[in-house]
Amino acid sequence: MAPHLDPHAGQPVLRYGPLPREARLTAILVHGRGDSAEGILGLAEALDVRDVAYLAPEAAGRTWYPYSFLAPTVQNQPYLSSALRVMNRLVDSLGEEGVRPERVMFIGFSQGACLSLEYVARHARKYAGVVGLSGGLIGPPGTPRACHGSLDGTPVFLGCSDIDAHIPLERVQESAEVLRRMGAVVDERIYPGMGHSISADELAAVSALLTSDTSR
Repeated sequence: MAPHLDPHAGQPVLRYGPLPREARLTAILVHGRGDSAEGILGLAEALDVRDVAYLAPEAAGRTWYPYSFLAPTVQNQPYLSSALRVMNRLVDSLGEEGVRPERVMFIGFSQGACLSLEYVARHARKYAGVVGLSGGLIGPPGTPRACHGSLDGTPVFLGCSDIDAHIPLERVQESAEVLRRMGAVVDERIYPGMGHSISADELAAVSALLTSDTSR
């Protein structure tokens, strides 16, 4: 595929912790706009769950798509499709290492949360878990959500402020409902007045998810 049609192809993927094939599970950490793979790997250190392999892909230009996740989808192309291919290539490469999707968890913040949630909605199957910190499914208001397949009991954590300047509360709630309809077990937590950040309660919830029996 021509580079201009797949702008994120060939970008680095940083690793932290044990090799995926030797780990209990693998977490794919997806950074937000303006951040980097190195930056989001700091979350792995904060979570401090040592038997998990962490992979962090990096977006070209430090952004997965140029406009708001609420913009018409065509405006974010070809970057959005390229970003989703990054996720798919990672899952496929883990499969080649013997790591099934049931042992893969997605953890994203902001733009990375939106991308993670959109990926699993489009590629429904059983995962170890999905974490969307300050994010929601991608697309303008009224986007049809005829997602196919089942998430088969995948645990999903959604955490967001009620006044986040980038993520409308209604989109978080809509995303939770869509994922529930697809068979996910959703833990939705809305934090009054928090802003666009990650709270200690969210870190504790993600750490618990990483160490829970559903990840095994």
